[in-house]
Amino acid sequence: MGTVAGNAEPHGPVGQGIAMTTTADTAPASIAETVDRLRATFDSGRTREIEWRRRQLRGLIDLVEQNEQRLIDAMVADLGKPRFEAWLTDLLTTRDEAKFALDHLSRWVAPTRYPVPMMAKPGKAWTEPQPVGVVTVIAPWNYPVQLLLAPLVGVLAAGNCAVLKPSELVPETSRTIAELVPHHLDPEAVAVVEGGVDVTTELLDVPVDHVLFTGSTRVGKVVMAAAAKNLTPVTLELGGKSPTIVAADANLEVAARRVAWAKFLNAGQTCIAPDYVLVERSVASRFTSLVVDELATLRDEAEATSIVNADHVRRLEGLLDGHGGEELLPRKVDPSSRVLAPVVVREPDPSSPLMQEEIFGPLLPVLTVDSIDDAIAFVQARPRPLALYVFTESAETERAVLQRTIAGSVCVNHLIYQVAVPSLPFGGVGPSGIGCYHGKAGFDTFSHHKPVLRRPTKGDLKAAYPPYPQVAQKVMRRIARWPSRR
Repeated sequence: MGTVAGNAEPHGPVGQGIAMTTTADTAPASIAETVDRLRATFDSGRTREIEWRRRQLRGLIDLVEQNEQRLIDAMVADLGKPRFEAWLTDLLTTRDEAKFALDHLSRWVAPTRYPVPMMAKPGKAWTEPQPVGVVTVIAPWNYPVQLLLAPLVGVLAAGNCAVLKPSELVPETSRTIAELVPHHLDPEAVAVVEGGVDVTTELLDVPVDHVLFTGSTRVGKVVMAAAAKNLTPVTLELGGKSPTIVAADANLEVAARRVAWAKFLNAGQTCIAPDYVLVERSVASRFTSLVVDELATLRDEAEATSIVNADHVRRLEGLLDGHGGEELLPRKVDPSSRVLAPVVVREPDPSSPLMQEEIFGPLLPVLTVDSIDDAIAFVQARPRPLALYVFTESAETERAVLQRTIAGSVCVNHLIYQVAVPSLPFGGVGPSGIGCYHGKAGFDTFSHHKPVLRRPTKGDLKAAYPPYPQVAQKVMRRIARWPSRR
């Protein structure tokens, strides 16, 4: 194993618990040394300068724009991603996130004024955002560029230093990002640490000021427990089973096309993919037929993303065993390319693993419900999802779903696209996540909004201090309007 040091090329397998960090020189750096170096940069004060932040955001834009082919080649090598899909889902979204932050940074960093109550007058109150320090970003493999660099936008916009940990399951993408980061971002403020589970464990043991983790709920619990040892705040972007509700009044053709697209995208390996569909009984047969046709067309005509590895292929095949439903598309898998064709499962047993575990693959359960109320009750009875989708032409149905369900995000009459809106916060709730980022929400997540009160020294009345004269007590009670006047 080697180290990534400046322009050095790493050698050997990735993911065996060996730390590799980008540095400004050629000396290998341990994780603790890397964090110490970043903290020294932060303590120097230069990351607080708004021009430094702008330079980093421009550098991030350049990183994805100028290295489009290298990054796409890496994702194709790791995941078999279609090239256009890799550009659309990983590079474009990351670029747009950085551009949005760059365009709005001046407003985000400005102090916010707050009203002062009569008892605190004369005085002025405000908050001023300040960076928290060193932030660790731990990314998954399914969108390996976006889910590593999009959180970095908020980290840099807020004026922090960052440790980036790509997934060891995408070694080519990890290595490419590790090589590119020092060329486009301040190498004394942003470091890439490569390696496997042991490296992540070691990284979590080193005190930092915030950790953002994207991945499974199971691993999210491990990350949160590790961070708790140092009282480190966490943002957890997790997953779960994101439901899609199809109402009787929905445009069924559009709903089927969009559900099929969202399930086929990245072979269903998306944290906000539609995990299952609840469709009203009166249109269930029609919708199911339409979505089967759409997925059959995609199976035959569209370029598919590979399942990440053979273990995940076996896991997905296992979910198809014992589901108790009817498979409406034949099973088809190419072991050499790890491409698993989409399968629709009608009326699976709700207690089966297919309906209990997050699928994270191109399998689509479709269940019939008697009413929207039943669909809402089905969702309410299960852990709160990262995303929820509803197809309806009725404002009343839309409002009922929005008001009576709890989910990290909702998209009405489409899927996935809510994550592509850079101004819209994105995050989970309950077991699907803690906290959010994107746009100003990301800036706020990685900032401490420090409250400040300033009072003048002139006119400092002795009566405002003990022992309080009776007249002063009466005046202060009158100013405070105690008891309250209603």
